[in-house]
Parts: sequence; C-alpha cells; structure tokens
Amino acid sequence: MKAKDLRDMHDNELLEHIATARKDLFGVRFANATGELEDTASISRNRRELARALTIAHERNLLDDNAVNSGTATA
Repeated sequence: MKAKDLRDMHDNELLEHIATARKDLFGVRFANATGELEDTASISRNRRELARALTIAHERNLLDDNAVNSGTATA
C-alpha cells in the first residue's frame, strides 16, 4: 500500500492496518524460520509496509504534540 493511501486512512483504520501488518510480518518470519517460505522477498516487503504505516502514525502524533506545545491548541 502506498503512503498516500495510508495517509488517507482514519486513525482507527491506520491502527488496524498496523496490527494486521504486524501479524502478517510475524507469519512470514515464522514461515521463513520453519522453511515453508518460498518468496523470501516478502519479508522485506512486509517490513517496509509496517514501517510506512508506523511512520505515518508517528507523524500524526508529532503533529498533535507540536500543536499542544506551541500553544495553538484550544481546549
């Protein structure tokens, strides 16, 4: 999934996507460890997908923190 698609997601959807990506990565790594995985490139793809989603989630948290710290947030 592209970063633009992830940025278009709502926060709850993004968190669900992160949870799913973590489970998928675990499954791929487990399959690799047991010798069942034929497409070893999928490990890298899954890691990048998870990193992309985590980066966007982190960016959203930073934006919220910066608004609070700069005093522009309203209560």
